[in-house]
Amino acid sequence: MTTTPELRISILTGFPRMFEGPLDEGMLRVAQKMGKVDIRIVHLREFTEDVHRTIDDSPYGGGPGMVLKIEPVVRALESLPPPLDGRREVVLLTPQGERLDQKAVRTLLEAKDVVLVFGRYKGIDDRIREFVTREISIGDYILSGGEPAALIVADALTRLVPGVLGDMESAEGDSFERTILDSGYYTRPEDFRGLKVPEVYLSGHHKRIEEARRRDALLRTLERRPDLLETATLSDEEVRWLRAEGWESRP
Repeated sequence: MTTTPELRISILTGFPRMFEGPLDEGMLRVAQKMGKVDIRIVHLREFTEDVHRTIDDSPYGGGPGMVLKIEPVVRALESLPPPLDGRREVVLLTPQGERLDQKAVRTLLEAKDVVLVFGRYKGIDDRIREFVTREISIGDYILSGGEPAALIVADALTRLVPGVLGDMESAEGDSFERTILDSGYYTRPEDFRGLKVPEVYLSGHHKRIEEARRRDALLRTLERRPDLLETATLSDEEVRWLRAEGWESRP
């Protein structure tokens, strides 16, 4: 009996071997083996009609670089099986899209069937946008292609599928799930070349440890991403403590 996966991710690419290693390691491999996630690599060159299996071409009007052709992309989209639960998000990974954050990941996961489309080198034929439902950017920097971005999205989605992570607290407690950065963590040895684990984490006092981690997380957020504190759920005591540490926002 074949079980229906809880999430299907289809990645349209002209370079399928770039995914062979990452998809066969760690959490992504386990999720697929469990049958909870179905990740499909769709080779765009299989949807071409010329002898050279061309998926990109020079841009009309001139200019450097190559542009991803519309025909293989649309044919690949049309070859996909019906969407899980009748809904599918076709995502174009592009610097022009909305910024990927944890909220965006969760809304993507609601579709349960996600297709990732991206260009390489110059970009895509702009008409491809007529066939996508959403545009997402992983950040303001330049990549030679969207394959690394696709892996980031696949990883972020997969780890939120129930049952994939052995300890779901590790997912819910991660940075950005709590709207603030995570605290620091330590393991053996207690002392490495004079770098010592803070005494509180060796105390065995769970309440003190929890409080220390919360303070550390708040301080890291204040120092590195103070914008996150504007929407964080904070107690009155935490607000006072943050102000004493130099936080000047939130009346």
